[in-house]
Amino acid sequence: MLFWGIGNELNLEYLNPNVWDAVEQIARMIHEVDPNHPTSTVLAGLNQQEVDYIKARCPSVDILSINTYAGLAAIPQQVRTMGWAGPYVVAEWGPTGHWESPVTPWKASVEENSSQKAAVYQSRYEASVARDTTQCLGTYVFLWGQKQERTPTWYGIFTEDGKESEVVDVMQYLWSGHWPANRAPHLTDFRLNNQHAPDGVYLQAGKKYPAIVTVTDPDQDPLTYRWEMLPESTDLKTGGDRESRPTAIRGLIPAKAAAQTTLTAPTKPGAYRLYIYAYDGHDNVGVANIPFFVREK
Repeated sequence: MLFWGIGNELNLEYLNPNVWDAVEQIARMIHEVDPNHPTSTVLAGLNQQEVDYIKARCPSVDILSINTYAGLAAIPQQVRTMGWAGPYVVAEWGPTGHWESPVTPWKASVEENSSQKAAVYQSRYEASVARDTTQCLGTYVFLWGQKQERTPTWYGIFTEDGKESEVVDVMQYLWSGHWPANRAPHLTDFRLNNQHAPDGVYLQAGKKYPAIVTVTDPDQDPLTYRWEMLPESTDLKTGGDRESRPTAIRGLIPAKAAAQTTLTAPTKPGAYRLYIYAYDGHDNVGVANIPFFVREK
């Protein structure tokens, strides 16, 4: 065990600041029972009000833990600007969060593809906490695994079948200084009806549309592809609570389709996503999705 965590994201949608008095009581108790391990509490993001509360009300909290996503690069400076002089840990960090991303006209969040995620994991980490050797004790990347949260691919750096995305390559490099012997496929473009995910893709029910993905492999491995269509998730939770995966819609994309295929829009109007998985045969994968909305004929 490294340290005690007292509450996770207690500031997420909370109303009663007296929660910090309870955190202090628990931290004092922990120091009495286990003087060999420090205490911490985890914030959702970082803002002045919570830092001030913890400094004033929680003197027995030794380490400030922060969950952040798109804001990772700013954390070292924010910690100092807000007056936290002690050590801190980034307890969660990862891709741009679904609440931070562009949205379509029907309010579907636009997810970065696996290569875009790899780029921001590396750039944000190198620009911030990797350089802060004074106060930052370390970080926990989210998520070393797979979970359904808005989509089956948003936060997990592995897919449901255990394949490794380009983010895993980046994390190996950031942690060890060495790239893996075999690298994951790299996505450079993905279009549905010649439109990209942020464009707000509308389709007519029952009509056929072209879909094309451009993927390269750093090792020149031959690629195979898996296409999947899902309804937009409606089981939406907050704070990372468990969500159910939508049931795939079958029969509207040709079997064994390659990098270019034809999609038949569902007959039922509503919001959907088209997913593409590009496999290199070495347990690596490139992943992307495009949200689209089906209108009635």
